[in-house]
Amino acid sequence: MMNNETQTQYLKLLSRSFPTIADASKEIINLKAILNLPKGTEHFLADIHGESEAFQHILKNASGNIKRKVNELFGKSISDAEKKELCMLIYYPEKKLQLIKSSGCDIDNCYHVTIHQLVNVCKDVSSKYTRSKVRKNLPKDFSYIIEELLHERSDDYNKGAYVNVIVDTIITTGRADDFIIALCNVIQRLAIDTLHILGDIYDRGHGAHYVMDTLRDYHSWDIQWGNHDILWMGASAGNKACICNVLRLSLRYANLDTLEEYGINLVPLATFAMEVYGDDPCVEFIPKLQGGETMDEKTKLLTARMHKAISILQFKEEARIFNRREEWQMTDRSMLNTIDYNRGICIIDGNEYPMTSCSFPTVDAENPNELTAEETILMDKLLHSFAVSERLRKHVNALLSHGCMYAIYNSNLLFHASIPLNEDGTLKEITLNDDKKYSGRELMHRIGMIIRSAFEQDATEKEREFAKDYFLYLWCGKDSPLFDKSKMATFERYFLTDKSIFVEEKGAYFRLRNDEEICDKILDAFGVEGENRHIINGHVPVHASRGENPIKANGKLMVIDGGFSEPYHKETGIAGYTLVYHSKGFELVQHEPFTNAAEAIATGSDIKSRTQIVEMSGRRLLVADTDKGREIRQQIEQLQLLLYAYRHGIIKEKEKRD
Repeated sequence: MMNNETQTQYLKLLSRSFPTIADASKEIINLKAILNLPKGTEHFLADIHGESEAFQHILKNASGNIKRKVNELFGKSISDAEKKELCMLIYYPEKKLQLIKSSGCDIDNCYHVTIHQLVNVCKDVSSKYTRSKVRKNLPKDFSYIIEELLHERSDDYNKGAYVNVIVDTIITTGRADDFIIALCNVIQRLAIDTLHILGDIYDRGHGAHYVMDTLRDYHSWDIQWGNHDILWMGASAGNKACICNVLRLSLRYANLDTLEEYGINLVPLATFAMEVYGDDPCVEFIPKLQGGETMDEKTKLLTARMHKAISILQFKEEARIFNRREEWQMTDRSMLNTIDYNRGICIIDGNEYPMTSCSFPTVDAENPNELTAEETILMDKLLHSFAVSERLRKHVNALLSHGCMYAIYNSNLLFHASIPLNEDGTLKEITLNDDKKYSGRELMHRIGMIIRSAFEQDATEKEREFAKDYFLYLWCGKDSPLFDKSKMATFERYFLTDKSIFVEEKGAYFRLRNDEEICDKILDAFGVEGENRHIINGHVPVHASRGENPIKANGKLMVIDGGFSEPYHKETGIAGYTLVYHSKGFELVQHEPFTNAAEAIATGSDIKSRTQIVEMSGRRLLVADTDKGREIRQQIEQLQLLLYAYRHGIIKEKEKRD
């Protein structure tokens, strides 16, 4: 049984952690017990697009799960208004406590009632975890006290006075506020076991940087990169076309907050735009304001001119990469080459299209993709600004350390947008920089490795340069798993009047993904096993207002882009989805638009959410049914082998020292 030399060496290493029979046996008992706990709750979100307040509120209320638990725990014992107040305290403890104390209530009595209520909620959300795991999530200052309260009953005759004295002492020592805040944070933390982000944190909304700050401190999360994330990662890596795209999108939606927070200096762009486009009304580039946002005419015109300046730079920088990477077959997207500057028309595929305007003071008709001397200086300044942004670099590092192109968790295949397919539904082979063809899982893995090489010092210069260029292909390339369309019609939408040329034909995946057989083939190709396996992705907003169902392919595919971003609300009719996978099965939570945290705290208004049961299990799912359970069973097997080795003298127990 123990003749395998490699196995013996492994067991010797394992014996360092479990030096005696007693230690190994104790761990086996612990692991077997964990297998029989309910599985942790996973939350899946996609396409946050900078909506930081809505995102953080959904994390704080666990997609409505905390509100549901409060209703179940307290029933009719407290009023609906009191439940609402308790929920808002759990979500925003610091700010809500200030309001409570300013209301003139009997604060000591409020503290007593609130602490007991919070302890009950915390008991509920912690019930599916081991004491050890709960202990690790407790704040250091109050770890012992919270643990005592969680495992004692105030209605126990023998312990009632003990519990009450603990609460009294917390209040009389002036620690009530700190304790309540700590307890609320523990509840938030335990309500979501794992958070999966299916891409697109960036662009459109004003707070992508705040989303990333939240995630960097979050206890357990992963991300499958989206096309907008890749764009910012490319900008950080030094891809000039990506930098231009990032700036263009920010100016298009009059959203400069994230750029400012990253320290991106836009003064050179503003100066250049006023000098070059000072007489141009830039009608096509007037920013799209969101919600009730307003902007004075002077600022709006400056933004439009900056928007046009960076867009022309983008078209030039993109063309330079397309021409450098002829193997991508994208030279036809060098759009400045399609303009007849004398006639003011565009010639695409032999067809002539009238233009909205033809004012291009920085474009040489003979060499349209050449940068002027002033544009070259500007581009170098912008490149430097992105390169030295420490906060952006930290956020990109977090995306790299927590992210990939795809992931498989508990029989669920996660990716942002698509898997390239042929028209017959077979996996499409794509040639990459090593001249090898890849498809399916190998393709996604290889792309992930290319992305990482852009930031790795041990990659060759050739590898880094290709990787840096490849960010642009992932953003807008026909066979990119993050785009998967015939073209990105940015130029056409700005300058052409014929809307038929705007059409971006979607790839085969989007046309075939409602076919259960196709989904099964993709799942097979990725090695996803299990009776109830699924594909989960985002990227394409679900038009709930038109009756579109996010559940497709007879339940095999779930599309959870419900339009977090305000510009999508009219399109989708809702404001985002959360897919929740708990021990009883899958639920899809559909969110209504969120105003802001300040209003929520003042009025107690929560995000209105509707829950759709997607798939319920015939029995409660346990840790044993998860990927973690599989790992634990393997650990138990190795520990049992260690016990065998100890008991047969193959490995000697180590003496314990006092």
